[in-house]
Amino acid sequence: MSNPVILCADSTCDLSPELLEANGVRLYPFHVILEEATYQDGIDLTPDDIVRTYEEKKVLPHTAAINVQEYVDFFRPFIEQGYDIVHISLGSGISSSHQNCRLAAEEFEGRVFPIDSCNLSTGSGLLVLEAAERIKNGMSAAQVADEVRALTNKVSASFVIDTLEFLHKGGRCSALAMFGANLLRLKPSIRVDNTNGTMSVGKKYRGSLAKCLEEYVREELEGRDDIRLDKVFVTHSPMDASYVEQVKELVRKYQPFETVYETSAGCTVTAHCGPNTLGVLFLTK
Repeated sequence: MSNPVILCADSTCDLSPELLEANGVRLYPFHVILEEATYQDGIDLTPDDIVRTYEEKKVLPHTAAINVQEYVDFFRPFIEQGYDIVHISLGSGISSSHQNCRLAAEEFEGRVFPIDSCNLSTGSGLLVLEAAERIKNGMSAAQVADEVRALTNKVSASFVIDTLEFLHKGGRCSALAMFGANLLRLKPSIRVDNTNGTMSVGKKYRGSLAKCLEEYVREELEGRDDIRLDKVFVTHSPMDASYVEQVKELVRKYQPFETVYETSAGCTVTAHCGPNTLGVLFLTK
């Protein structure tokens, strides 16, 4: 008989407190360093704090991965209580957290099953919910890990960015590119590579944010028959609620999803992409 299973994840999965509680997910928070002080993602620093600090001081934070010893200390009490652990981490292409989790898992001789989400934000969150469903159905940790790993290339994750200012300040975009985008009223989309979690620039939309979001949602969803319709996430950094409601209506217009979840992007997405960033994230068949 297999051991009972605990589901854990990096805080970067961006699931709401309600979804975390309903699915028994234990989070380990990423570190966020702002003005030489270290905070815990979502615990003592929020996306609103990041935006406010930038508006007042033009200072951005940077994030730090969870180290090996932190994972060991996090997992040990669950192991001592007789649990096996499934842990879903931020994509290995953008963080060392998954490799650190794998090294920590070696301390527990087959009791911890790390999963590279190959994604970020609720792209990872979709996989967390898939793992939770399997745990509720009585699967062993090994079975859960095998099935969820097979789903990583089914995650579609993308975002539209309102301004390149945060990417520029973080060294990920040139001043010339930012100036050109502002001049032409361009709002680029960022697509996540679901083989490792790295990001690349997709289509550049032009016009007002409302117009760009409408075009983005239509192109993501309209007429597609390869999308799983059980759930979809509308995930966003700090922005006016009217844009979020607009996107939720469009999502329902283009596909008959059973559940449309709205969640807030955490400190990692906000620190890199800034306010008014929004994505539609789902699984394909």
